[in-house]
Amino acid sequence: MTTSTEHTPLRIVLADDHAVLRAGLRALLEDEPDFAIVGEAGNGAEAVTLVERRRPDVVVMDLDMPELDGLEATRRISAAGLSTKVLVLTMHDEEAHILKVLEAGGSGYVLKSAAERELMQAIRTVARGEVFLYPAATRLLLRSYLAGERGAAESRPARGRLSEREEQVLALTAEGYSNHEIAGRLYLSSKTVDTYRQRIMEKLDLHHRSELVRYALDKGLLKPGGA
Repeated sequence: MTTSTEHTPLRIVLADDHAVLRAGLRALLEDEPDFAIVGEAGNGAEAVTLVERRRPDVVVMDLDMPELDGLEATRRISAAGLSTKVLVLTMHDEEAHILKVLEAGGSGYVLKSAAERELMQAIRTVARGEVFLYPAATRLLLRSYLAGERGAAESRPARGRLSEREEQVLALTAEGYSNHEIAGRLYLSSKTVDTYRQRIMEKLDLHHRSELVRYALDKGLLKPGGA
């Protein structure tokens, strides 16, 4: 399932300070008929300017870049209210990096070591308005939480009550499943799942994916080793 059609490929900008890597990514992605590379940036400042000018569907963003790093570039793109989704492609797999990307407004996180396997799926996922988080990332967040690095759950304000079905959708969303995958697991339509997710975010007054993951951890909706 993709967001684009035969006549409207997904417009993608590549942002990385290594020209050789950008060339490799371009070659990899241009083999996909539903992708179109509409620009390249060598640093975060160029990436922000290019996104503002070209309005791509997705920008594939490195974190370590000169002039303006990928994290700050992600914040600026998100703050501008543009429809462009930011998908971070990086070598960093630490929990702190993942959390910062989500809080900055990023829609996905892919490791460079897994780019050949996961990048195409990740681009299509974030272009649909969903979040792509590689499975081990949820386990990293979970281990951090269990170690007490995220603070005590009881210190957080009480949230709205969720129905059993909403809790199921929340747990699967926090584990990184797409709307389509959740629909298949719960025998619902993708549209119904999307409605549940919007209702959950409204009830819990959540705005970022990282907040959703934390809430799911607080309520015991994610299990160690899951995802």
